[in-house]
Amino acid sequence: MSRRPNTARRFGESASIPFVGALHPKSRPSPLLSIGIFIVGAILVVGYLYHGGRSGDISALSRLDGGVSCTQELQRLIPILKKTYGDSMRKVLHVGPETCPIVSQLLKEEDTEAWGIEPYELDDADSHCKSLVRKGFVRSADIKFPLPYRPKSFSLVIVSDAVDYLSPRYLNKTVPELARVSADGLVLLSGFPGHQKAKVTELSKFGRPAKLRSSTWWIRFFIQNSLEENESAVKKFEQAAAKKSYKSACQIFHLKPLH
Repeated sequence: MSRRPNTARRFGESASIPFVGALHPKSRPSPLLSIGIFIVGAILVVGYLYHGGRSGDISALSRLDGGVSCTQELQRLIPILKKTYGDSMRKVLHVGPETCPIVSQLLKEEDTEAWGIEPYELDDADSHCKSLVRKGFVRSADIKFPLPYRPKSFSLVIVSDAVDYLSPRYLNKTVPELARVSADGLVLLSGFPGHQKAKVTELSKFGRPAKLRSSTWWIRFFIQNSLEENESAVKKFEQAAAKKSYKSACQIFHLKPLH
């Protein structure tokens, strides 16, 4: 789409509707006309954000909902994860909503294979996402149940915007299951308590609103489920993040795989 900076600047300077000059200079636009223009504009903006979010602009979802999307955060995080995990990024599974843009981004990385699991149906996916589904890169699956993969099927498993919607009853099964299919580690992104979660039609897709838990809660959960922190990965991640002055909007946990 071409940019028109001059038009935008003139509109900003005049602080008026572009075609208002077509009216008689002494006449005033009807209040009903102004209201109608406002409503049509609002509908167009919402429609643009919605379709933009489905086609890969995940940030549109966050702007619309006024919350934090850890999947959007993951898009910024991938180069730092590459520095952290190196060869362990050769075969990656991403689990979480809006996985198609993540898989697409990972597939563009050199020597990286990628697959994705959506925790809800993909009925309203765009054409590019449907193409990834047809090719077998993306599938929808209920992560409350065992994954259809053998142990160590992937070198690295990354989870975003998914575990926050699970109750402890299912977390006790799901997180160890995600660690089971990983050969080199599990990266888990979770929202910070007190932060508003970007809505992804929560109730219809997950059956419950997001539950944002503290790092203390998560650490206790990992210990109870025999999941160990990957200290080596944590140090490498912190070094790579510091070089890029990166500060995450989500909690990031690095776990060892289950052997």
